[in-house]
Amino acid sequence: MSYIIFDMEFTVLRKNQYMADILEIGAIKLIDEGGHLSMIDLFHTYVRPNNYKTITNQTTDFTGITQEQVNSAPTFKEVVSNFKCWLGDSPYYMCAWGPDDKQQLVRHCALHKVELEWIQNYNDIQLMFTRLQGGDHGQRYGLKKALTATEIEFLGSQHNALDDAFNTAKLFKMIFPQLSLEENNAANELRYSTSVVYSTGDEMSKPFCQLAELLGMAI
Repeated sequence: MSYIIFDMEFTVLRKNQYMADILEIGAIKLIDEGGHLSMIDLFHTYVRPNNYKTITNQTTDFTGITQEQVNSAPTFKEVVSNFKCWLGDSPYYMCAWGPDDKQQLVRHCALHKVELEWIQNYNDIQLMFTRLQGGDHGQRYGLKKALTATEIEFLGSQHNALDDAFNTAKLFKMIFPQLSLEENNAANELRYSTSVVYSTGDEMSKPFCQLAELLGMAI
């Protein structure tokens, strides 16, 4: 069994009625080795925007993503294909900090007519951590606050998909023995009953230049 901790960054929009483009996906793969989680691989790609092809200054200021990076990125459909290959055929859980990443992933798949079966066993680490602290939906912790509460140092840059995924994975590993993960599949959920697709990424880009070193680091 593997555990995929992923994060996505989006276009910053002034008007919420428009769907933000996914611009970046970062993921860390953990496996359970005798009750001990080990980081074994990473995935990173930028995604070529579909709805808003020009990156605004607000988006770059917030995420650090530039026009040049997305211009050379694969389409959402290509990114999903690459991501699915990376996930592999063995069973896996997909986990992220909050519900937004799954919702946006499903929406983009619906827009691009991509099937949903691969979005499986999604678990909201933010909500699980908040409940462990005695809170619930209304008292959700931000990632930085959660790391501070558990005395885990944040490495990298906030709002960088790979950095956020890596730091979330460190927290997930710490609280893993206390978690009861849910099994589910987006294709079987009524509110996600449409199809899916989205755009691209550049796996050769490594904004977190220390990751090669970090992969060999115990977390």
